[in-house]
Amino acid sequence: MSALLSAALDTSVEVEREILFRVVNRVAIITLNRPAALNALSHAMVRELAMLVEHCRTDDGIVALVLKGAGAKGFCAGGDVREVHRLAKNGDSRWLAFFVDEYRLDYALHTFPKPVVALLDGISMGGGMGLGQAARLRIVTERSKIAMPETRIGFLPDVGATRFLSVMPAEVELYVGLTGVTLSGADAVRLRLADLCVPAEWLGTFEERLQCMSHAGDLMDALRAVFEPPCNVVPHAALGPFTQLILRHFDRRSSIERIVATLRYDLEREPPREVRQWLQAAYDAMVGHSPTMLYVTREALLRGRQMSLAECFRMELGIVKRVVEEGDFCEGVRAQLIDKDRKSRWAPATIAEVRPERVRYFLASPWRKETHPLRALGV
Repeated sequence: MSALLSAALDTSVEVEREILFRVVNRVAIITLNRPAALNALSHAMVRELAMLVEHCRTDDGIVALVLKGAGAKGFCAGGDVREVHRLAKNGDSRWLAFFVDEYRLDYALHTFPKPVVALLDGISMGGGMGLGQAARLRIVTERSKIAMPETRIGFLPDVGATRFLSVMPAEVELYVGLTGVTLSGADAVRLRLADLCVPAEWLGTFEERLQCMSHAGDLMDALRAVFEPPCNVVPHAALGPFTQLILRHFDRRSSIERIVATLRYDLEREPPREVRQWLQAAYDAMVGHSPTMLYVTREALLRGRQMSLAECFRMELGIVKRVVEEGDFCEGVRAQLIDKDRKSRWAPATIAEVRPERVRYFLASPWRKETHPLRALGV
């Protein structure tokens, strides 16, 4: 057993760790423990998680796995893109290993032979969704904030999003993936990105119920009983009233230019206040995010609907390599997360300037099939 894994399993270690591990009634509980950073994933955390997941897979004394975040604000806000930005700007190619290891971890969770439960309480975005969407039982609360906001930083919804977002109708998937809209817990249940919406207060005592869980009968039924309150009232899904607008404006047959044009047209017709607010938010996202990555994301999401999970991960990694090295990623992170001037200088600057050959370039794999870093993932 490695020293890193030994330390993770040793509850006597006093140094505050970024990953906590314990077993309650044969159920492993892994806690992301960077609450000050909303439990964002560093490369070291990804590697440690991978070792713990493998330990849980091979230990016959462990029958299920629960993933949670420390603190009340979030499950996981995503990967440490600032560190990726720093390495990329310095010409240090080690940033790629972060994504390779992260995707392998996510795939291992998706294919985990034992039940996985993810507590998506608070902020669950980007890399957090990569972990959470791999779970067989995904729990959200009234304070959950679910999103894949990558186009805002010149990136694309990754960590398997080109596959897991496909549970929604294509138009809704495009809306969520292109605009990066934040979904409530109730929205997530309605859109099949979560299985249960429960009061956050109820999750605070789940370990007490887990301690009493019976191992007789169906394990998934027993786990669900631990996390679902006896009387559960799911909050109203805020996105519901806008379904027809989403279907109209984010038609899978529409180009990015067409989507923007129809949003602008409806805004100019002076619609009712709530409709106008929705239209304005969608329009602002579409004209403010990376033009190139809007096109690339649209195509990747539609392709992913016809691909296996492993194929989606391989496609995403190829796009990631292109966009970090040659695309808008570094500028987007600079503008949104480092300088925070919110004035991204995209290249090209407008949707109309994006050339089809540029989009095809980002979607073309930089590796041959036999040399792809993720060639060992499934089929």
